[in-house]
Amino acid sequence: MYQPRTYRHWTKDRDLVSFQAVVEETDLFIRAQKTLKQEALKAILKCRASLETYIEHHPLFLTALIPIPIAEDAPELVREMAEAAAKVGVGPMAAVAGAIAEKVGRELMKFSEEVIVENGGDIFLNILKPRQVGVYADNSPFTGKIALLIEPGETPLGICTSSGTVGHSISFGTADAVIVLSPSTALADAAATAIGNLIKEASDIPKGIEFAQSVEGLKGVVVIKGDKMGIWGQVRICTMELAK
Repeated sequence: MYQPRTYRHWTKDRDLVSFQAVVEETDLFIRAQKTLKQEALKAILKCRASLETYIEHHPLFLTALIPIPIAEDAPELVREMAEAAAKVGVGPMAAVAGAIAEKVGRELMKFSEEVIVENGGDIFLNILKPRQVGVYADNSPFTGKIALLIEPGETPLGICTSSGTVGHSISFGTADAVIVLSPSTALADAAATAIGNLIKEASDIPKGIEFAQSVEGLKGVVVIKGDKMGIWGQVRICTMELAK
């Protein structure tokens, strides 16, 4: 079921242009130095075409909940998703939102040095000044109160969120938010799902952190369940400045 993405209205800084690019289920909120909607739509269509064609011939790719082998001639997007999923033991579609966000973002970097692409809570960003990424964790008291502070030197970077209480994505856990940082947005997306699957109670947060520490390629993680939060890695938390 569709849930309004109210967090998109939290944006406060005005030095970038914001616009939306939507193709069927792919709904991107993008910030760049200028409007690049047509370029974004073109990049989305390219991603979707390669993925849909592959799924047409390999339908298990769409439904698998565990890693699966892929064809030798699989397109780059499919390969990135499968490799990310295999690292953390989930199905390849767990990486789709992050993978598409990064593909589109890197294409837009040809036209704008600074690009932020949000795809249902999964973000790819390349920035020129420090930026805040707000934390949305359903009814947790942390929602709208804290943010991640990201420095330009850390980017390009993927920041992906999985939740067992928000959104339509499959999760076998009940975390309010699992936020993962990685240079690979596909890996951040898949890892957020895998870690989220482990969180049933606040007491499971250490288990999620331990799993994150075992995955090569992750820079940090935040796990939120109710009023409890666990943090590991290269993560800076700050008080969120809401849009006015």
